[in-house]
Amino acid sequence: MKHGLRLVALAGTLALTAASAAPTKITFWNFLGGGDGERMKQLIDGYNKSQNKYQVQQTVLQWGVPFYTKVRTSTSVGQAPDVISFHLSRISGWAPDNLLRPITTQELASVGLKQADFFPRVWQASNHQGKTYAVPLDTHPLVMYYNKDLAGKAGLLDAKGNLKPINSVADMTAAFKAVKDKTGQAGLSFENGPNSYMAWRLWLSMINQEGGQIIQNDKIVAGAPGRRALQTMTDWMKNGYMLKNPDYPTSVAQFTTGKAAFMLNGVWEVPAMVDGRKKGSVKFDYGVAPLPKFYADQDMWADSHGFAIPNNAKKPIPQERLSGVLDFVAYVQKNSMTWAEGGHIPAYLPTVNSAKYKALKPNSDYATVAAQNVAFDPAGWYSGAAGPLQAVSAKYFPAAIQGQLSVDRAISMFETEANKLMSGKPRP
Repeated sequence: MKHGLRLVALAGTLALTAASAAPTKITFWNFLGGGDGERMKQLIDGYNKSQNKYQVQQTVLQWGVPFYTKVRTSTSVGQAPDVISFHLSRISGWAPDNLLRPITTQELASVGLKQADFFPRVWQASNHQGKTYAVPLDTHPLVMYYNKDLAGKAGLLDAKGNLKPINSVADMTAAFKAVKDKTGQAGLSFENGPNSYMAWRLWLSMINQEGGQIIQNDKIVAGAPGRRALQTMTDWMKNGYMLKNPDYPTSVAQFTTGKAAFMLNGVWEVPAMVDGRKKGSVKFDYGVAPLPKFYADQDMWADSHGFAIPNNAKKPIPQERLSGVLDFVAYVQKNSMTWAEGGHIPAYLPTVNSAKYKALKPNSDYATVAAQNVAFDPAGWYSGAAGPLQAVSAKYFPAAIQGQLSVDRAISMFETEANKLMSGKPRP
């Protein structure tokens, strides 16, 4: 009988040991699809195999408004996950509503992270009123792709085959004209069809480069710099330097098939260019440069992915799961070369400063200058990725570029609707 009791006790002890050894589950919602999704899965799998204390389980949701609406709703009822992917451009709209849990300096230090590890402008975007609400993963700015074959024929390359400096709107316009005159192809491929967002990104970049402001006290104050920026894009179209009316996939296809010497787009198209060159579908040599310095500064529109912790209503994240979130985030930072292959510039400086990253082409050709000069959407609940302010601009800016509205009329209509939007109540 005693022997049987000892066996029962031993079995109970073994069961308790096995239970205590079970990893803590960390729930992670994100909006990462395509190549980004594959790279994040690789990082998650790598982390889960690297240790047995935590197990990250991801759920991938639809990018944009559906993702943020679901997270906001889930957070308000206390059912959000432990960690989410998050666009830093939305911090200013979420932090005031108490939807995100601040992350302290001490918590970051517990996993070997500190402010000095990150690009300053990207770190600034992850903060609101002195508190850190996300750990930056990357920045993905607007950059300039160029076809070296067409640019070379137009006399735009230096002796090393790199693009000669472009230091003004006049320089850029002259480059487009040279391509058209000497090759018969267009200067620029740039998404400008109905309801497209790329014009907003260039518009914001140019205003920032002039030292202007877009919003003040929830009103549009872009003024003359805003008109000049939209007029520049309109003139490029009117003079035949820009291909007309492409949606996003068409604008990329126009560049990759050699119909334009330049493409203004985000760094997220770098993997397609690298793969296309390897497979032979991109038949020309190319380069990628930071957005040119059109005015006094070289600011360029950007957003950033980061990791944020939802502030679940009346359900603070338990310490054990918080430790797991921080441990996972630190692992991703320290292995962000995997993420860098997607074209995004890692926010983590030790990665960007490494010899391995410097050998990564074309990424290292644009990374440092671009990341030091990123310009995010203006602060406000209406701003940020897939935000309503961008959607308003997409109604009117492309119409001006296409010649359907005058620049003054497009700006006036945009200002009227944007001001009305910003004076209203915040929404998801």
